[in-house]
Amino acid sequence: MKIELAETYRDTDLGHEAEALLLPCVQCGQCTFTCPTFRLLDDEWDGPRGRIYLIKQMLEGEEPSVSSLPPAYSLKTLEGKTLEANLQLHLDRCLSCRSCETSCPQGVRYGRLLDIGRELVEKAVPRPLKEKLARRALRAVIPYRYRFTALLRTGQALRRFLPDDLRSRIPERRPAGAWPDRSHARSMVIWQGCVQPALAPDINAAAARVLDRFGIRLIAASDGCCGALSHHMAATDEARAFMRKNIDALWPHIEGGAEAIVLTASGCGAHFRDYGQLLHDDPQYRDKAKRVSDMTRDIAEVVAEEWKEDLLHDLPAPQHTRRIAFQSSCSLQHGEKLNGVVEKLLKRAGFKLVPVAYPFMCCGSAGSYSILQPTLSESLRTRKLETLMASRPVAIATANIGCLTHLASVSPVPVSHWIELLDATLSTRDTR
Repeated sequence: MKIELAETYRDTDLGHEAEALLLPCVQCGQCTFTCPTFRLLDDEWDGPRGRIYLIKQMLEGEEPSVSSLPPAYSLKTLEGKTLEANLQLHLDRCLSCRSCETSCPQGVRYGRLLDIGRELVEKAVPRPLKEKLARRALRAVIPYRYRFTALLRTGQALRRFLPDDLRSRIPERRPAGAWPDRSHARSMVIWQGCVQPALAPDINAAAARVLDRFGIRLIAASDGCCGALSHHMAATDEARAFMRKNIDALWPHIEGGAEAIVLTASGCGAHFRDYGQLLHDDPQYRDKAKRVSDMTRDIAEVVAEEWKEDLLHDLPAPQHTRRIAFQSSCSLQHGEKLNGVVEKLLKRAGFKLVPVAYPFMCCGSAGSYSILQPTLSESLRTRKLETLMASRPVAIATANIGCLTHLASVSPVPVSHWIELLDATLSTRDTR
């Protein structure tokens, strides 16, 4: 897609980066039908092709008109609004699931183009005060572990007194379980994150127990936000500050010989992998950021590589085969490109994975999306649960804390991180 940058963007780094990202797009529309919001709303502007076209027009400094739009496009949401206002509306509705990237034959990096579009439109279109306050409140609480934990614990203490609809949104408190402290020659460092230690501390503890079986000591690093929340809300400077802080916290572990940076939240893992690119223009941090990205590994990658016969002997068959529906989080399958890895591990552990239709579809969590776009988020969750429950599983497994919490609030069966299921299975069969 050729583009003539408007003077506003002609001499800017973001303008040139966006121009390069737009070039491979041929507007074929193959991405459209794998887009959750397009499938939900049936509006071209709420699909990747429409959003890309609007970003292009903004960068060219044009206003949308009937004559300038491709024949396939509808004007039903464009009439009476400025281009920037329309762009903000439709970019806000995007989940950042990156399903379109997986289906794009040209390899368009839509996720990065989306981030640039959000950053530029955020500067061009003032938000209503209510929206500003809501977004600022989210960024002031969620990324900070102790603020979030204090708020969550208050809600949990009052949970039984709350109405049913509100009670369902506040998960019950979960114990962490034992964290092994045996010494091993090998070590890896695990990033704790911001909300996961409060919501589900048992996930990282389970990962530590599994890796302990492989002779790997998992060391808990400092906690905090990976920066994704601020980044996807167009608070770029804030996001970069989080990334630099995290690199500083991780660096002593890297210099101390840690083999990898392990993450059990695929959403955070996908963002960690982008540190090198996102800080490429920072002379003080770019080399360290690239090192962090290169060392980032999802827990599924580590288990898949380490689970060998010489480390873990043939396990006794489980007494009862559990039927599990695996919800492959968008960040795992589209962001980290690890589709199918967890499924193989669960099958190897003796679980029966039931078929799930439309596995590329997002559950609607998407970080802050479930709070900022509740109607769309809940509709997507309903559809996702219908496909997950169609084959009557006894439990649902996932790979990201956001998906887990979002689905568990209304799921008729338990929802767990897959590493918890693996740990419980290995623990039971180790003692037989």
